[in-house]
Amino acid sequence: MSVLNGIQESVQQVAEAVSIVLGIEVEIVDDELNILGGTGAYQYKIGQKEENGDLESDYLYARVLRTGTTQYVADAKKEEDYDVTGRGMTAYGELAEICTPIVLKGKTIGIIGLVAFDEKQKKILSDKNKNMIVFVEKMADLLAAKASQQKSLENAEMSRDEMLTVLETAHEGILALDQRGYVKHCNNRAAVLFGTTKRDLTGRHVSSFMPGSPAIEVLETGRGYTENEEIFKMGEKQYHFIVTVKPFSEGDEIGGAVVSFRDIEEAQKLVYNFNTRAIKNTVDDIIGTSDKIMLAKKQALITARGNSTVLITGESGTGKEMFAKAIHYASPRVDEPFITVNCGAIPENLLESELFGYEKGAFTGASEKGKAGKFELADGGTIFLDEIGDMPLHLQVKILHVLQNMRFERVGGNKNIIVDVRVIAATNKDLEKLIEEGRFREDLYYRLSVIPLSIPPLRERKEDIRTLMYHFLKKYNSFMNRKIIGFSPEVEELYINHDWPGNVRELENAVEYGTNMAFGSTITMDEVPVRILKKEEEMVKFKNLDRPLAEQVKLYEKEIITRKLKQYNGVKELVAKELGLSRATLYRKLSELGINSQ
Repeated sequence: MSVLNGIQESVQQVAEAVSIVLGIEVEIVDDELNILGGTGAYQYKIGQKEENGDLESDYLYARVLRTGTTQYVADAKKEEDYDVTGRGMTAYGELAEICTPIVLKGKTIGIIGLVAFDEKQKKILSDKNKNMIVFVEKMADLLAAKASQQKSLENAEMSRDEMLTVLETAHEGILALDQRGYVKHCNNRAAVLFGTTKRDLTGRHVSSFMPGSPAIEVLETGRGYTENEEIFKMGEKQYHFIVTVKPFSEGDEIGGAVVSFRDIEEAQKLVYNFNTRAIKNTVDDIIGTSDKIMLAKKQALITARGNSTVLITGESGTGKEMFAKAIHYASPRVDEPFITVNCGAIPENLLESELFGYEKGAFTGASEKGKAGKFELADGGTIFLDEIGDMPLHLQVKILHVLQNMRFERVGGNKNIIVDVRVIAATNKDLEKLIEEGRFREDLYYRLSVIPLSIPPLRERKEDIRTLMYHFLKKYNSFMNRKIIGFSPEVEELYINHDWPGNVRELENAVEYGTNMAFGSTITMDEVPVRILKKEEEMVKFKNLDRPLAEQVKLYEKEIITRKLKQYNGVKELVAKELGLSRATLYRKLSELGINSQ
């Protein structure tokens, strides 16, 4: 949009005012020859192009735009290059014209034309030629000043919006303090970290929620600090942050300070991620040597060589995104973007604009600049559509169109955007069943599953479980600064034989829990998550129902005595007393049931 277009209402007002004062017609165009204002015949041409929009022509307006100087045409009909009609006639019967550039900061941003259509108007222009030029140049300066003012206002609003966007997209909590330490502005992250709202924080003194904060000293001394570990107690709550405070000046005085802070636990995780993550996720990062996982890894490497669409299927927690990344980073697109979209986590009314972007003003709340979608961001690289089975039907049509044509339109737009993107989709749902239920398009299914890749569940590759356990133990030892050396034999046996309905993700969570809770150097049964113990007890009871009654009784006796031994730390006298047994009877049962009491 041209600079003058932003003040079109003022442009038309100037045109009408000049016409009334001088008694002649006025036309105003921008630097692209768009007619923005006019009187008489030109009023009906607003929105059209003057001189066919040809900026390289030798017609009057194009010449003035290029030269930046005022030109006076005394007899338009005799002027060969006056307009597109040629010598002898003019488009609307114009007889004469004074054409003046509108200049802003040395650049011509438009033109004002004073036009005579009859002899009386022509005489006005010729009799007062010099005075008219001075007048119209003043009007041009007025419009230039108005345009400059509008541009400055737009820039200020843009800067404000950009500042607010930066504040809200920052992962840290941010507070802007005035000279006395009161909060002038804050972002949502700051409110979240304190478990409150922006409205509640704004206007409060920093010491009311950060008691004893060194930020107060910064306001007095003007000396800021970086990455300081600080703990604040508010009643029963305790906040543990990494804090940075920087003062800012207003003239010769300290105007206030900006406080940025983040949760200590998140900071530790960030450090861990930077220290341990691989630059690129490759097939080698997928842990396991079982036949099934090795076959899946081999298929991923073969798949990486092409550009065909891939459909990865597997239960939740099997590592479908890791396989998608491995395919991308083993492909010729390795140096291009890898963009992930979780189709099930984004609200349906936002998913289309998230995928395909939107033009400015496409809907209420849309950014004035518009926004590029994930497909545009992935151009040249790979887009990973996770949980594709949750995609609404109306968007499935658009995804199919993109897969077939590699082009789409932004929401609210009409321009085709062409992209070069490889699509990898994933789901833990039965898409063929969804097709039967009418919830997934059959044509999209076949277009997605050009190369199907199935990831085996953890229960089908039990030989990988121990390797994964020690991989995750190493990871969380590093993160938590622990020195756990391993798992008790009972835990290893339990985990290797567990069904793991949550697959690798559930196993990782169990190891993380054990690393947190372990008192000694090994993770024992006491550090196994309760849900897993309950599940195993249910499975044992279910399996035992098929055994003879005497055998079931022995198993229950063994379970009860084992628990009591653990409860009393192996002190048999206390266990015998609790169970109402003599010591001799207890020892006999320990021997009969094969219970190791050491």
